[in-house]
Amino acid sequence: MTIFYNLLIGFFGSFIGVLPPGLINMYAAKISMREGRKRGLLFSVGVCITVMLQTYIALIFARYIGKHPEIVSMLQKVALGIFISLTIYFIFIAKDTRREIRNHGENSKRNRFFLGIFIAMLNLLPLPYWMYLSITFSAFGAFSFSQPQLLLAVIASGVGTFASLALYVQFFRAKEDSQKLKLNMNYVIGLVTAVISIITFFKILRQI
Repeated sequence: MTIFYNLLIGFFGSFIGVLPPGLINMYAAKISMREGRKRGLLFSVGVCITVMLQTYIALIFARYIGKHPEIVSMLQKVALGIFISLTIYFIFIAKDTRREIRNHGENSKRNRFFLGIFIAMLNLLPLPYWMYLSITFSAFGAFSFSQPQLLLAVIASGVGTFASLALYVQFFRAKEDSQKLKLNMNYVIGLVTAVISIITFFKILRQI
């Protein structure tokens, strides 16, 4: 059963984590708009390679931290504050993501696959994100750090990342055919962080 949980958490953890507009998905959208969906997807594959490596490193650290309860307790309290702040930001402060993305800059001829790898390396958020997520679900018995299950979660994180980026590539089509997203994804991520905040809050209460 933990295999299924690891796959589920690995996929949806990355899928939801990549949804809010940021450096990576905006790059994927811009490439799709200017050069077509094929290059946008190639860029996304490069991103996924880096994300899987980052996820693996984060889970290895999380496995170590999970053996030290005092560190976990402190991280949960810090994470609660962070996720509450993110919920407020994405629901009440962040701009509507349905606005049309603007086209800036010169058209790059570099290989999109390696560009995806490089851009993803600039984003270190998956490290603390996966450390907290895996430790939290592990506390509920819904995530396993054993080697086979851990590797499945890593692979699923890559697939989830690609699926999320593919949405940007699909909706932001090339040139005159570009379309606006019909959904304000800030509300989606705000709802997700709110749910995580509630889960974390009750987890902390149980430990008191």
